[in-house]
Amino acid sequence: MAAADPSFDVLGIGNAIVDVLAPVEAGYPEANGMVPGSMSLIDAQQASALLSSIQPVQHTGGGSVANSCVVARALGARVAYLGKVADDEAGAHFRRDLEAIGISFSSEPFAGAAAEGLATARCIILVTPDGQRTMHTYLGACTRFGPADVLPGLVRAAAVTYLEGYLFDPPAAQDAFRLAAGLAHEAGREVALSLSDPFCVGRHRSAFRQLLQGGTDILFANQDEVMSLYETGDFEQAAAQAGSEVALAVLTRSEQGSVILQRGVRTDVPAEPTRVVDSTGAGDAYAAGFLAGYTRGLPMAECGRIGAIAASEVISHFGARPLADLRQMLGL
Repeated sequence: MAAADPSFDVLGIGNAIVDVLAPVEAGYPEANGMVPGSMSLIDAQQASALLSSIQPVQHTGGGSVANSCVVARALGARVAYLGKVADDEAGAHFRRDLEAIGISFSSEPFAGAAAEGLATARCIILVTPDGQRTMHTYLGACTRFGPADVLPGLVRAAAVTYLEGYLFDPPAAQDAFRLAAGLAHEAGREVALSLSDPFCVGRHRSAFRQLLQGGTDILFANQDEVMSLYETGDFEQAAAQAGSEVALAVLTRSEQGSVILQRGVRTDVPAEPTRVVDSTGAGDAYAAGFLAGYTRGLPMAECGRIGAIAASEVISHFGARPLADLRQMLGL
């Protein structure tokens, strides 16, 4: 029996994080023992110390896939999201923030967070003048996401369930991913996976490969991530392997554009010229644009173009959310 028409174009499942954005001077990451451009996990005490040493300019509901959901919604997609927040003000802010822009957020707050000393997660994003972002993430309540947080009816109602690689650290979250993928496929839907970060790939390379081969239809990765996945310094070799393992591999290469591999057919999409102010959320915006086009049934080249334009708009200013009217820009 054919699947019923979906109620949502995209269901994102990821780390529900309040993004804290702060510009810093050139050399600040290195001077403070950080790896520029990386994402590091920190505890509550480290988060407090770092926040006291910087001057944030923006607080928004975020996390990688949540950012994608925001951009996809801005492009007119019907979007839902699942993620774990604590029963605190930050968690309430996250919920209000997403619902205010029309994203369905059905996750219940984690009632036991206070007893465990957990708060809603925060990602502290340090942006240097060249636009590079160095992220420090306190995961807090995010670490408690598990199979019970996957809502079967919502997964079945979404054309594409989009899974965030950053959420893959806790074993319970890995079980949740496999459950969501199974539910989606049983309902005749598709599953997309973002690898999120080369260090994340390094921690879970084998598990990611297993999820790709059995439970993923669409892979989103940047050049460094896909090369880390296949343990090679050759992008073309990594791209070929990705294209052989998933039906659709969408690989971004910053100013070199993107490569889309769909069942042996390759589409190269150029990057959109822009002035880079803050690269935070570039990959998230690209994935959102691609999925917004894909769920409309548009050709691969057009999906990639929408993704590239969304990414170019987001990196032209501080923050991971678009400031311009993307639908108007694209004529959607």
